[in-house]
Amino acid sequence: MGETRDGVDLTNLDAPLFDGAGATKRDLIDYFDAVSGHFLPQLAGRPLSVIRVLRGQDAFMQKNVPKYTPSWVRTTEVWAEASHRAIRYALCDDRRTLLWFGNQRAVEYHPALARADAPDRQTHLIIDLDPPEEDGSFGLAVRAAALVREALTASGLTGAVKTSGAKGLHVFVPIRDADTEEVAAATRALAARAERVDPALATTAFIREDRHGKVFLDATRAGGATVAAAYSPRLRPGVPVSFPVAWDDLSDITPADFTIHTAPALLTTTDPWTGALPGPQPIPQDLIDEGRTIPVARVAAMHEGKRRAAARRKAES
Repeated sequence: MGETRDGVDLTNLDAPLFDGAGATKRDLIDYFDAVSGHFLPQLAGRPLSVIRVLRGQDAFMQKNVPKYTPSWVRTTEVWAEASHRAIRYALCDDRRTLLWFGNQRAVEYHPALARADAPDRQTHLIIDLDPPEEDGSFGLAVRAAALVREALTASGLTGAVKTSGAKGLHVFVPIRDADTEEVAAATRALAARAERVDPALATTAFIREDRHGKVFLDATRAGGATVAAAYSPRLRPGVPVSFPVAWDDLSDITPADFTIHTAPALLTTTDPWTGALPGPQPIPQDLIDEGRTIPVARVAAMHEGKRRAAARRKAES
C-alpha cells in the first residue's frame, strides 16, 4: 500500500523495516514527519552518509547518491583522498528530501562534521563513549561521561550529551576558529585528559583487545569521520534513536527509552538538543598543543598491529 507526501511517492509502507525492528517502513516515515523540525537542522548543509537496509539484503552505508536520485535533491561533491575519487553526497535540507530517504529505507543518518560550504571548519569537537559489550554497560558510559565533563570543565569548555542510539553516548562541544588538524589534536588531548581522571574506568586504547572491559573514549571523530546525528534512528532492535539528555539525567535513562515509537512524544516545539548546546567556543591552545604530541590512533594501531603480527609469525616459526 502506498501514498504520497510532499510530492514523494511512498511504497511498501507496511513492510517490516528489518528483522527485529518491531517497526514498519511507515513507522520510520511517520517518525521523520513527526520530528523533521528538530532533525533537519542537524543534517542541513552537511554532506550526508546514510545506512540503508533493503529487504532481503545486508545493511550498507551509502555516500554517493544513486543515479535515480531526483533532481530536486541538493548534492555536493567532495574529494575523497583515501579512494582518490570525487563523491557526490546528498544535502538533506528539507522535509521532501528526508521523506525520499525514508522511502529508500535509509534508517541511519551520519552527516559530515563540517558544512559543505566550509569543509575545513569542523563545527563540533566530539567524544564517542563506547562501553564494553556486556549487559548493563551503559552505566559505565554514564560514569565515563562524567570524566569527559570534568576534563572539559578543567579545559575551560562546555558541551552537551546525547545517547548514541546504540549502547553509548556522544559528547558534543561546539567550536569555532579551528581547522581540522587542530580539532583532531584537541579531541585526542581531551580524551587523554578524561582517561587520566580515572584510568581504571576509561581508556583511549584504539585496539579492542587492549581495552580490558573499560569504556573506550573514541577521539577519532574528526576530519572525514561522521557520527550519527541527534534524532537519527539506529539499525538496532526496536529502532532506538540518538536523543539529547541533560547531564544530570543520565543516570535515570537507558538508550532503549528513546525509539522511533516513543521519541516524538518527548519533544515539544523547543528543540532540546539546540537548547542544550552552548555557543561555539575557541579551543584552548594548550589543548591543541598537547594533542599534537599524541599519535593519531588509527595510524598508531596500524603500526602496532603489524608489529604484533610480525611477533606472532616469529614465535610460530
